[in-house]
Amino acid sequence: MDNIIEIRDLQKSYGANAVLKGINLTVRKGEILALLGVNGAGKTTTLECIEGLRAYDSGTITINGKIGIQLQSSSLQAHIRPMEAVKLFAKWNKTAPDNEILNALKIPELSTKKYADLSTGQKRRLHLALALIGNPDIIFLDEPTAGLDVEGRVSLHEQIRALKSQGKTIILASHDMAEVEHLCDRIAVLREGKIAFVGTVDEFTAIGGNRHIIRIKTADGQKEYQTENITKTLLEILQEGIYISDIQTDRLSLEQHFIDIVRGAE
Repeated sequence: MDNIIEIRDLQKSYGANAVLKGINLTVRKGEILALLGVNGAGKTTTLECIEGLRAYDSGTITINGKIGIQLQSSSLQAHIRPMEAVKLFAKWNKTAPDNEILNALKIPELSTKKYADLSTGQKRRLHLALALIGNPDIIFLDEPTAGLDVEGRVSLHEQIRALKSQGKTIILASHDMAEVEHLCDRIAVLREGKIAFVGTVDEFTAIGGNRHIIRIKTADGQKEYQTENITKTLLEILQEGIYISDIQTDRLSLEQHFIDIVRGAE
């Protein structure tokens, strides 16, 4: 699979504060890549450098395609109407609006509303439609489903999968691990200005081994155990001779693997 973005030794500082300390990352054509990191890890700065919104100190960024950007904090003039915004962005891009995309995102249904009167989900759909004007090869989505209800999230996920099926490359920044697990081909995790992990979801979960959580409910409350051998640990618990009213076992979640990585756990 061809690389559509290549980042080599990307460095960025704000005064004496080094935020990016040599980022190396490739993004493959046609994949959905999740970029993860806790606040302060350098995720936003990395995205802004790739998108061309922020200058960087050193390193190289090579982009082999046209980009479209949906920012988390996007906003439009309060009284503009959705189709007016679409026509304006189309004019800037010297292209005609794609009616198929507009209809899929249900933008024409909003034609009588002003931007200020749109719901969060409607604004998200409009921002995505504007990002897709000009038929970009690479689409940046920053927390695209933040604030959406279940129906809105499902609808937007369907649109993201449809874009991937068209050969689009998508870089997704999200705090929703379920979203990442269901949508993304690979995950890149930033920790303290460096890439701490790059790989598939399966590779991500395999880092910590086959770990599980056992939760038991007793008269004294709930206790939790982490183990790679459920049978052995359960036998040890039962041999303690305590009364157990409930037992639950779960595989270690994506969120817990993420916490291990960003905390630097081996």
